[in-house]
Amino acid sequence: MWSVLEEFYDSVPRPGSRVEEHGELVLFVQAGDGYPYYARPRFPGGRPTVADVLKMRARQRELDVPEALEWVHETTPGLLDAAVAAGLEVLQAPLMVLDPDKLPEPHPFVKVLDTRPVEVSVVAQLAFSSPGTSPGSVGVRERDAELRNATPIATRHRHAVADLPGEGVLAVGTAQRAGDVVEIAAIGTLPAARRRGLGGAVTAELARDALERGASLVFLSAESLDIARVYERVGFRRVGTACIGSPVV
Repeated sequence: MWSVLEEFYDSVPRPGSRVEEHGELVLFVQAGDGYPYYARPRFPGGRPTVADVLKMRARQRELDVPEALEWVHETTPGLLDAAVAAGLEVLQAPLMVLDPDKLPEPHPFVKVLDTRPVEVSVVAQLAFSSPGTSPGSVGVRERDAELRNATPIATRHRHAVADLPGEGVLAVGTAQRAGDVVEIAAIGTLPAARRRGLGGAVTAELARDALERGASLVFLSAESLDIARVYERVGFRRVGTACIGSPVV
């Protein structure tokens, strides 16, 4: 499984980025509009050092891109200490894979799309501005205000929305694919709509869609243990740790 995941992480950014190889690290530089990518260990078998991380951070600053480094702890265990020594703060996120037999029944108002409506970006942005699972005050009013100035973004991924009668889109998520492996990411619920099971329902529907389209492995990374428990309820189990390094604030 680990080699499959490493190949996935290496291949997914390539169509939308310029690739720079720097020793034991590879930097994916965003090409045009889109997601600002990151650096990660060279595939296969990269073993970056503190010096490699420092050089990569300098290159990212030179390019004016985020100083971001991502890897799987189980495949590159020595990088955690190297990243910290090079001045990065590391989020250790639960890495989880789907048990298809544990998927819940579909939610009646969650649907998967092969286009990206503007609500996907807006709801995700509002959700991530208030991270965690606790309810908040930001909701439909703030979403609608942001939608007035939002513009569509082209996509090559699948997206899911929880679109409830009388309320509109309250939760969103994205699935990206390489070969027969699918990663579910960017699950977000408007803070005012949390604790209604919508984030889990969106996650489950993206997973179901991936299986129906022939995926053999569906996985995700949870930002925290609390969020991991949401994913556990819809059929995911922890198998490892996804590390995300960023400059210490």
